[in-house]
Amino acid sequence: MSFIDKKKPILVTGASGYIASWIIKLMLDDGYTVHGTVRSLQQKEKIAHLLDLEKNAPGKLTLFEADLLEEESFKEAMTGCELVIHTASPFFVQGIKNAHEQLIKPALEGTQNVLDTANETTTVKRVVLTSSVASVFGDAIDIKNVSGGKFDEKNWNITSTDRHQPYAYSKTIAEKDAWRMVNEQDRWDLLVINPGFVMGPSLSKRVDSTSIDFMRSMVNGKFATGVPDLYFSIVDVRDVAQAHINAGIMEKASGRHILVAESIHTMDIAKTLQNKFEKKYKLPKAALPNFMLYLVGPFMNFSWKYLKRNLGVPYAFDNAYSKKDLGIVYKPFTQTITEHVEQLDRDGLI
Repeated sequence: MSFIDKKKPILVTGASGYIASWIIKLMLDDGYTVHGTVRSLQQKEKIAHLLDLEKNAPGKLTLFEADLLEEESFKEAMTGCELVIHTASPFFVQGIKNAHEQLIKPALEGTQNVLDTANETTTVKRVVLTSSVASVFGDAIDIKNVSGGKFDEKNWNITSTDRHQPYAYSKTIAEKDAWRMVNEQDRWDLLVINPGFVMGPSLSKRVDSTSIDFMRSMVNGKFATGVPDLYFSIVDVRDVAQAHINAGIMEKASGRHILVAESIHTMDIAKTLQNKFEKKYKLPKAALPNFMLYLVGPFMNFSWKYLKRNLGVPYAFDNAYSKKDLGIVYKPFTQTITEHVEQLDRDGLI
């Protein structure tokens, strides 16, 4: 039973994004009225899939232009909304030339602008923020300082900086500031979703996503000589979308929520793909020796500091709270990555 009035609109920021698109699809399919913000309504190719979603669903979608760095940019889109789902934030870990301008400023100031508008919009009852496990930990080696051997919602990233793991740093400071802002008022509450490495089929043909770029690299021959000795905390994009919705409409839900199905090695991903697509793609056959990564890592945007703290270090998460509080039933990673590749193939992207 939802404590959000289904007759009132729900705001989803960053509407054309990988996760947000699935949130919007599920809400439209369930008959909700959705307000979505995008950077530009003139970039038709980035919003076409959203308009198509509305055509085949009982819900209604209205798109608005908004800029993370522009004050009151979200005011019109938030008007009349009881629930705000804030997903908009840059996500990339390579090719960073100015971490402050590309990552930190839009993550922090964008969150502040959205929450400032929530403070001014008297109808808002709840905000759901898309954070990340990157605000829970910085490097795999951090697990050695965690009692019980698993990260959970009590853990915070204290090792990332604007120079080392700047994406993780941006997510950490943005989430911490969101908790500061919610504690300064008492009209709306805050729930946070902390997903791991989000994978699974995309609703658009965009390829400017770190997750999608990684999966394309796994099958297009980029890692044919071997994959790095790294572990990933995998979660299906559809489970992440459902978690956002449940967090928004379940009245008694609260707090942070780690969203991770399984933490697996890159070779586990490769082996799953080999079982399904071995004759079709140039798939990795082995893990690269670590000494080779230290030699070529800097040319692949992997610093020696990152390699030292992450290569060959397994880590795990406790996802019990997301199951209990939000009722999430996780899809197995084998289904997630198989259906991801099938979508990329179907859309002619590999």
